[in-house]
Amino acid sequence: MEHISFEDSLRVLDSLEQGRLPGPEALASCIEACSPTSHDAGQPSPAESRLLLAELAARARAVATRHFGHRIYLRGLIEISNYCLRNCLYCGIRAGNTRTERYRLSPDEIYGCCEYGYDLGFRTFVLQGGEDPWFSDGRLCAIVRHIKYCWPDCAVTLSVGERSRDSYRHLKTAGADRFLLRHETADPGHYARLHPPAQTWRERVRCLCDLKACGYQTGAGFMVGSPWQNSGHLARDLAFLAELRPEMVGIGPFIPHDQTPFAAFPPGSVERTLAMIAMTRLILPSAMLPSTTALATAAENGRERGILAGANVVMPNLSPKEARRRYSLYNKKLSEGPECAGYLAELKDRLLAIGYEVVIDRGDYHDFG
Repeated sequence: MEHISFEDSLRVLDSLEQGRLPGPEALASCIEACSPTSHDAGQPSPAESRLLLAELAARARAVATRHFGHRIYLRGLIEISNYCLRNCLYCGIRAGNTRTERYRLSPDEIYGCCEYGYDLGFRTFVLQGGEDPWFSDGRLCAIVRHIKYCWPDCAVTLSVGERSRDSYRHLKTAGADRFLLRHETADPGHYARLHPPAQTWRERVRCLCDLKACGYQTGAGFMVGSPWQNSGHLARDLAFLAELRPEMVGIGPFIPHDQTPFAAFPPGSVERTLAMIAMTRLILPSAMLPSTTALATAAENGRERGILAGANVVMPNLSPKEARRRYSLYNKKLSEGPECAGYLAELKDRLLAIGYEVVIDRGDYHDFG
């Protein structure tokens, strides 16, 4: 990868802001310039890199403000199960982690979380869990139908992994509005290093395409700083998003879990994560972009910095306290304080302090063109 100057990096940002995706080399070089992994001769100085990142965040923030004002949308996260058939090498609830304390919420417990959240002002419920076979199509469809019956003005988002197209169609018919399935990396070779052989990039893309075909507001996303990742991989992620055009994108730093094969790898950079959120905002101006729990875990003010880099969604946790503790995807995952729905007033105050307002709204995707 060739290094590019401060001025050439600004020209790449101009292209992104104008809706033109630069070539992969130029895009990768700009990512490196905004959030360098080293400071070699021929690339912007550390001070110039900080200026580039600030300029990128300011442009992304302006785009988000133009479309959404200073409104931040709530999603109530309900972590329904940490049982999982998959063995993703980075994940703390992977099937191979025999030390995980497993749990599964009952339908009544899920409904209780929804009732609690509705009274707080949540109008989207996100049912997230590992790929737990107990949640069959029949059971999950019944849960979705019940939520839509009891809280008809609310959206239901599912994040329950890879399923068949028929399964996605049944869940959509039952009333599910959205589905989150992060692609994790858009490089097939890199994907293979993060997952066991039975889990393939081709299958993950098949699922995302099926979700779009079924009519879901579809969410993709990726980790920043995962093992063996480089700026070229991140450029491919951005190109993939530009082609897929998902309605939602979740981006957070890689944080290792000490009971996984990746325990010894360093965490991803907060600054590089912010750069990727901001570039995604420029590429997908209308997208719903959360400032993720991983970002808030990685930096004390990570949530606010994500908003100031173009994010417009926060996802406080509605799960019971014990479930929040056991849903340990990575080390020291935040589950208390402003990450918990019970501290919603504190979250609102913190966002108000940077000029943003949490709104009571489903927060559906709208293509602003």
